[in-house]
Amino acid sequence: MPNLKAIYLSVAVLTSLASFGCGEQKLVTAKLALDQSVLSPIDAKTLGLQNLVSFDVYVDRQTVHAAFVATPTGSKQPYIGYLHSEDGGLHWSQPSALSPQFNQPVEAKVGNDIQIAAAGDKLLIVWQTTGELPGMGPLFAIYSNDAGKTWQQGVKPTGSDADQSHHELLADQEGRFHAVWLDDRDENGYQGVRYARSSYVGKSWELAQTIDDSSCSCCWNRMILGADGKLNTLYRDMKPRDMALAQSADGGASWQRLSTVGEFNWIFDGCPHNGGGLAVAGDGSLHSLVWTGAENQVGLYHMQSADGGKSWAPPQRLGEAGAFHADIAFGAGRLVAVWDALGPEGSKVFVSESVDNGEHWSASKLLSSAGASATFPRIVATPTGLLAMWLEQTPTGKQWSAAVLQ
Repeated sequence: MPNLKAIYLSVAVLTSLASFGCGEQKLVTAKLALDQSVLSPIDAKTLGLQNLVSFDVYVDRQTVHAAFVATPTGSKQPYIGYLHSEDGGLHWSQPSALSPQFNQPVEAKVGNDIQIAAAGDKLLIVWQTTGELPGMGPLFAIYSNDAGKTWQQGVKPTGSDADQSHHELLADQEGRFHAVWLDDRDENGYQGVRYARSSYVGKSWELAQTIDDSSCSCCWNRMILGADGKLNTLYRDMKPRDMALAQSADGGASWQRLSTVGEFNWIFDGCPHNGGGLAVAGDGSLHSLVWTGAENQVGLYHMQSADGGKSWAPPQRLGEAGAFHADIAFGAGRLVAVWDALGPEGSKVFVSESVDNGEHWSASKLLSSAGASATFPRIVATPTGLLAMWLEQTPTGKQWSAAVLQ
């Protein structure tokens, strides 16, 4: 497997040399209009936690749900926690420690994160646990029917102990939970994108199937419900290593590969450890953020689709040289993109917004702390605005940071 640090450093070098051709970024002179409040969802010191390893965030109705994995000070046993916010992320509940009840090894890490989804009082959390070989293993599911007060062990989406990773969860309007992940069940040397649905919060699964039998092996997947109610999955394809969109119009009963999201024709025998972002704007259009390493096109791009993902407008470059991991959401009447970028002073997290459905973007603004290294941002829309989250290196360890954008 390619060395992530080496890939990340080479990305910065390649990007600085890349031509900006292929849809230059359209900027407006206005600054970011949203106000931001930066905070940490947890008090790591009080909890005795040193390093935040992985996190996920999910919004359902008025509640922001989050799950995380951290390393306790002086212990090798990971801490798995659940917490929620009722005011868009400004204030959070005291975390509920799940690891004492579910004493399972944890393979979750940034890019292959623990996942959470919610539908009313029903919550589902899934993470990768350790199997026969270190660094590999099946998915492990737990669920709650009482808004996180109590938790029970669920069933693996496939019932298999084979290696499964880079999973993603989504709950639909009917309270059904959808999961996608990568596994090499065919034992042909490369991963495929797999899918299953649960009508009972992870207690059982149905409609297990393959979306694409060959995909990139180490890039995260994203799922979203379109304005038309269709399920959309964004993933990195095998050959070429461009992003692809698969769609289901029947609640997951069947899937089809609908389009390539950015036809860069990137030929690469490796994995960039970088998925994409997917959002639905107020007018129902689909928007994606994708990264490519294609020669003379290296960088982060925004694209939009006005026909439900069948076709995409020309790629529009977003971010400066080094822009890499990214996410996108629609809230407060605008599209907001976040990304990390590796520069001379380390990696930082930036934010930009568009009030005209991606036609123009504000100048990027530093979101993370000026003196700290920050990576792997996420962003979600909340009832009061938007919430961005990322990991930030501090003198005491890697911490969880967030910014409420209103």
